[in-house]
Formats: sequence, C-alpha cells, structure tokens
Amino acid sequence: MNKPKIVVLGAGYAGLTATRKLAQKLSPEEAEIVLINRHNYHYEATWLHEVAAGTINHNQARYMISDVVNPKRVRLIYDTVVEVKTEDQRVVLENSEVEYDYLVFALGFVTNTFGIKGMEDNAFFIQDIDSARVIREHIEYKFAQYSSGESTDDSDLTVLVGGGGFTGIEFVGELAEKIPELCKKYDIPRNKARIINVEAAPSILPVFEEDLVAYAKKSLEDRGVEFRIGAAISECTEEGFIVGEDNELIKAGTSVWTGGVMGSPVLEKSGFEVFRGKVNVDADLRLPGSENVFIIGDCSWTMDKETGKPYPPTGQLATQEGAHVAENIKNALYGLPLTDFVFDDKGTVASLGISDGIGNIFNGVKLQGKPAAAMKKVVDDRTLLVVGGPKALLKKGKYRPF
Repeated sequence: MNKPKIVVLGAGYAGLTATRKLAQKLSPEEAEIVLINRHNYHYEATWLHEVAAGTINHNQARYMISDVVNPKRVRLIYDTVVEVKTEDQRVVLENSEVEYDYLVFALGFVTNTFGIKGMEDNAFFIQDIDSARVIREHIEYKFAQYSSGESTDDSDLTVLVGGGGFTGIEFVGELAEKIPELCKKYDIPRNKARIINVEAAPSILPVFEEDLVAYAKKSLEDRGVEFRIGAAISECTEEGFIVGEDNELIKAGTSVWTGGVMGSPVLEKSGFEVFRGKVNVDADLRLPGSENVFIIGDCSWTMDKETGKPYPPTGQLATQEGAHVAENIKNALYGLPLTDFVFDDKGTVASLGISDGIGNIFNGVKLQGKPAAAMKKVVDDRTLLVVGGPKALLKKGKYRPF
C-alpha cells in the first residue's frame, strides 16, 4: 500500500508551521510530506515594514527552509504554484506537477489595491523581501539624488504611505527612526523630509481602543509623521496620491500602498469560490465540500463563532492554523474525527519604531511606550521559535537593546 502524500503549498507562517508539525507527528512510514515554495527561504512577513524602512537588514528577516525542515524527512520543492486541480488531486507548478492525497494551501497574500486608479503602476507594495528591499533602496536613492543636486524638488524627500492599518502605521514608525538618519547621512535639513500617512477611514489602527490609537498618533506626530485621516485616495500618479473630495495632489518621491491584502491569485485560478480575495473555510479549516483540501493563513477567512466575523489575519492566527491542520490531517489518516479550529488570541502589539509601541495583551492589559516595544520583540521572537524552532531563534532573534 502506498503511503499517503501530504503536500503543503507555501512556507509562510501557516505552511511552515504545518510542515514542521506534520514531520513531528508522523513517522516517515506513516506519510510522505512535500513542501513547495517559490524561494528556498522563509521570511518573517510581519518584519517586512522594517526591511522596507531600512531599520533592519533583509537577511535578518529570513532564514533558509532547509535549516529548520529536515530535507531527509520532508521533500522540498522550490517552484511556483500555477494551479490546483482538485478533481484529480494534482498541483501544477511552473516546472513540474505533483499529486497529493492531502493538500494544505497556504500560499500567503498579495497586495489588494481595491481598484484604485494608477496604484498598481505607480506605488510600491510591501509584500515580500524583494519588494521591501526595493522600497528601502528607492528612498535612499531619492535622498542621494537630492544631496548631489541632481534633484532640487523637495517633494522627492517625501515618503507617502497609503493605509492606516497595521502595516502602514508600523512602517511610518520605522520611517520616523530612519529618515533622520538619512538626513544626517546626506546632510539634508530634517524639516525638508516628510512622512505622510493617508487613511480613508475616520481613524487609524481599527483593532485598538481609542486611547491607544490617540497615544500612537501623538507619538508619531511628535516624531514628524503627518496624518491625512478621512481622506480617500482616488488615484495614484507618478507624482503622488490624489486625495479627498477636492482632488488634492500630495506629491512624493516615494509612494507606498499598504491598504489591503488578499489571498494568492492561485485560489481563483484553481476555481475555488473566493470572497473578498479569500476562501471561507469550514470550521475544521477544510475547503467547503472537500475531504482532503485545507486552506489556511492569508488565503482563508476563519470564522469566530462568537462574533460571526472572521478572525483578523495575523501571524499568530496563521501559526495556530498550521498546527491545527497538522493535527487534523493526522486524525484523518487514522479515521478519527476532525476538530474545529478555535483561535487562542494572545493579544495584539504594534510597534511605533524601535523603542515605542502600543499593545493589548492577556485579555485587556494595555501597554504603551517602551514596555509595548519590548513586548513586540518578545512576540517576534516567540514566532521565530514556534515557526522555525530554536535554531531560527538563535540566528535571527531580536536581541537589540533600546
């Protein structure tokens, strides 16, 4: 009898956690495990804003998959997923095909521009290591151009950030650390460089209470960040964003869109029913109507039974889903009932730069300032440990002093 083949698509938080847990729970005799990922490395998606601002090196935010997954136990395939054909249990890759008995779909997110005119062509996106590196290099290039006299337009020193959610605010927090350094390096007066955050909603950081949001906003403003709240972006041009009812053009040398994400386009290509860019999965994390396909991480909406709303798509949700899927696949292999996923919310922390932040942890304990920044590093290191194990933590952990 052939061993069942479990194929995991994507080595982000959800996919890598699922793979490592499956390898721990199942012996080589019980199942063959295959992990397919475009790159030979995993990157910390929740650190990308730091890479984009240039406050950490891109190599700190990634580690080799083969360092944390034993290639003798898990077959590693580095290729791009094109399509999943569920009717014959096959994954089409750019360079080959792979059959499966159980599939874990965890291909992560792509940027969602919500159809805003020109955003796709004229803005930068923080969506992977390479795109984050390009942003960092572009910002510095604009400062170098200005310093050399090649550019005389002050707006080239403006970084415009669309979106006041988690990524957008954490990114401007890192920029508030980095821009003064660039001004010093290129001998540019600090008041010439601007950081502007634009958000269509009436407030930033909707996941936090008003007092924490007010603290975050004042902290960032005190360090030079400007906010345009309640200002919808109607278009992104080569010059910047066109915002508000009066169609004001905010000019910038660098425009970055952080206003939304959706699941991998492979979902639709594969014929899965998609709602707002993701699949609504069953309570056991399976594709509705499927016995052997699980969809997790940024590719799925997982419902909170108490509120009737989906859980916010966070790193801790993805890792918990990955672990749960591993347990459910083991149950399925042995004919045991699958269990419903229940999210254990350990709280939320947002960084506002290296030594500042806000947080809400352990059912209502509020943090702000340095304690929140310290807790953010604890959260980041815990994720490294859960997803990559002790080796990843020792190599990449954030042991930076304030």
